[in-house]
Amino acid sequence: MQAFDVLVNIAQNLQQKYAPAPDNEWIGSPFAWLKEGLPSRTIGKIGEEIVAEFCKRYQIPVSSAAGSDADLVIGHTRVEVKFSTLWKGGSYRFQQIRDQDYKAIVALGISPRAAHCWVIPKEVAIDCATNQHGGRRGRDTWWLEVEPDSPPECLSGYGGTLEDATERLRSL
Repeated sequence: MQAFDVLVNIAQNLQQKYAPAPDNEWIGSPFAWLKEGLPSRTIGKIGEEIVAEFCKRYQIPVSSAAGSDADLVIGHTRVEVKFSTLWKGGSYRFQQIRDQDYKAIVALGISPRAAHCWVIPKEVAIDCATNQHGGRRGRDTWWLEVEPDSPPECLSGYGGTLEDATERLRSL
């Protein structure tokens, strides 16, 4: 089974738990239910569940992280999961990146008929990101915008395809 098919299976299993019927350009997508008015906090939780279940399906050790500064422990590494569906402009926006107690970001992007993933050291992700908010609040929160067909050079070697990301997850 290909990595994308595994991801589709996980998302379809979670669909019954979270989502109403799809509409717009996502019609017919196995991920359309993610675009139907779910709160952003719920979307983030779904992303964490998808990554955790994906790791389990590939026999990659995964557990919940203690505390609120990281989402999961994959292998021996505390990670923060950032999840984005494709925005109308054709990019992913991995938001609310903070300098907390984790070592890597798993950035999972879902398009109507494709998925992309990067496993990025925290320092690289922050260096590659843009301040998310203006003023004083903007100094500690970033977002990483990625066009899946032409990701920024700073993400080179950190994934992109699910297969590449799976190998990076195995190395944590």
